[in-house]
Amino acid sequence: MKDFAGKIAVITGGGTGMGRELARQLVAEGCNVAMCDVSAEAMAETKRLCEVEKLPQGLRITTHIADVSIEDHYKRFRDELIEQQATDKIHLLFNNAGIGGGGSLFTNTREQWECTFNICWGGVYLGVRTFLPLLVKADEAHIVNTSSVNGFWASVGMGVSHTAYSAAKFAVKGFTEALINDLRLNAPHVKCSVVMPGHIGTAIVSNSRKVQNGSDQLNADELKQARQRLHGQGVDVAALSDDAIQQIALDRARIFHDEAPTTAAAAAKIILDGVKADRWRILVGDDAQKLDARVRQAPEQAYTEQFYKSFVEEAGWRIG
Repeated sequence: MKDFAGKIAVITGGGTGMGRELARQLVAEGCNVAMCDVSAEAMAETKRLCEVEKLPQGLRITTHIADVSIEDHYKRFRDELIEQQATDKIHLLFNNAGIGGGGSLFTNTREQWECTFNICWGGVYLGVRTFLPLLVKADEAHIVNTSSVNGFWASVGMGVSHTAYSAAKFAVKGFTEALINDLRLNAPHVKCSVVMPGHIGTAIVSNSRKVQNGSDQLNADELKQARQRLHGQGVDVAALSDDAIQQIALDRARIFHDEAPTTAAAAAKIILDGVKADRWRILVGDDAQKLDARVRQAPEQAYTEQFYKSFVEEAGWRIG
């Protein structure tokens, strides 16, 4: 698919981050967009940003409320899209929505763990299941599933558990790789790509807390985990109040967004360029490239403290 003009794209998680930037760049190339998110306000801002420049006549941007872990929400999204976009087919599916959290089988609840897993993995699976018939009806189509560097390296540091997100992203990567041949055998005009971003400047840290907790504040379990992580980093947590820990967490979310080595806009361009080049494996960011090479070179060392520290120094990460 060499250009997107006149095509119809579905984007999950279109309210913020990479989803918002994918929408903006696709619309700028003359592509119709149908996005979903759990936040109507966030999607309204994405739509406003897409419409800052006068849209070509007939170009459509539609917004749809949906929790991607719930199949009935997806079906409603699909039915609304068919009506509002006046179509029975789509050309692009970006399964982009995701959250963090639920990292530990010990210190997180089962509900927290499964919330993360069901959005990050279930949202991709249900997205493909729901929209595949519409993709097959197009003359050419492309599925883009967002995994992560955590789809080949299940860690964000020695002091924090990261099981739910990593398990989900490994599932997305494996599913998409297996889908290559499934599509080749049964719908060869439909292609697919797995996207593996490194540290991208998005609001996933704060958004994840809002989904998990209903606010951007840490709950009691998360406060305990934050203290444990800080203690592992050599911080004297005994001298810190809960309010101080909360502020550190808010600062971390800000730093994650503001000081990332790759912006969401740059990430979206890399992804769209990868689709145009028909690449099935899209690493996003120099840190993703470097981490991929390191893990392949020394897989048995990938979860040692030495591996993590040396990579953080090389990549300039300020997370974990």
